[in-house]
Amino acid sequence: MAGLDPQSKLLAGESWADFGLIDSGHGRKIERYGPYRFIRPEPQAMWAPRHGDWQADAEFVPGSDEDGGGRWRFDNPAPREGWELAWPNGGESVHFTSSCTPFRHLGFFPDMAPVWDWMGQQLAGRTDAATMNLFGYTGVGTLALSRYGPVTHVDASKKSVAQARENAALSGMTERPVRWIVDDAAKFAAREVRRGRRYDGIIMDPPKFGRGPGGEVWRLEEHLPALVADSRKLLDGDSRFLFLTVYAVRMSSLAIGGLLADAFADMPGIIEHGELAIREEGPGGRLLPTAIFARWRNG
Repeated sequence: MAGLDPQSKLLAGESWADFGLIDSGHGRKIERYGPYRFIRPEPQAMWAPRHGDWQADAEFVPGSDEDGGGRWRFDNPAPREGWELAWPNGGESVHFTSSCTPFRHLGFFPDMAPVWDWMGQQLAGRTDAATMNLFGYTGVGTLALSRYGPVTHVDASKKSVAQARENAALSGMTERPVRWIVDDAAKFAAREVRRGRRYDGIIMDPPKFGRGPGGEVWRLEEHLPALVADSRKLLDGDSRFLFLTVYAVRMSSLAIGGLLADAFADMPGIIEHGELAIREEGPGGRLLPTAIFARWRNG
């Protein structure tokens, strides 16, 4: 049976050509996305910045309440339609469009890069591995997985799925065996269980709160256990992994690790949990925590 490793792990993302965390502190961070620099709120950056003068092309100014909102303030023009970036996926670059979204994001989550690397390690040597990306957003992780076999990409946002398909075209991967699904992730997973489908790996990045295309309401603490249980039913003793990330919640990685341990009690392998972080550029770069995770791996 899959046991829970009580020791917390750390997955730290490093800079690459098209992305870097330049500095952080006093509740903010400054990053580079290709040729542009952006400042965004970051409550976990409780320390003082290392550099005194932050020069950015734009800053996201948050709303007055903790539930979100806010706007971008541009000091220099950045293309409103976005600009192309690339992530080096083991010699096979994934290209995608970055842009200043109304939700303070920039079209992808750079702290997921070590997760995509880890999934590739679990599937090394495979070209027939069936995987699923739930809450797949703009598809960078989906395209990273597509080198190992067919991928099912699921997101409730029609706009996000359309962007993911455009990113596939930018990457020259339109012929890859990807199913692009606009649907409520929990409902889709439940239907896959009823269809008797199986996968070699599943990644899920559920929000704290969300709505499906049919108005379905998602609340993480309420609906995550059922989604994890259904995802377990889509995996078997030959499957390789499940990876779960959780952002912006008052929750321990040990809690979601325990959730996976309960769901995977009848499976081989091990459950691990910990934090995602991004390392600042430069000597002695600090680690900025971004999310918690739990994962099951087989073998």
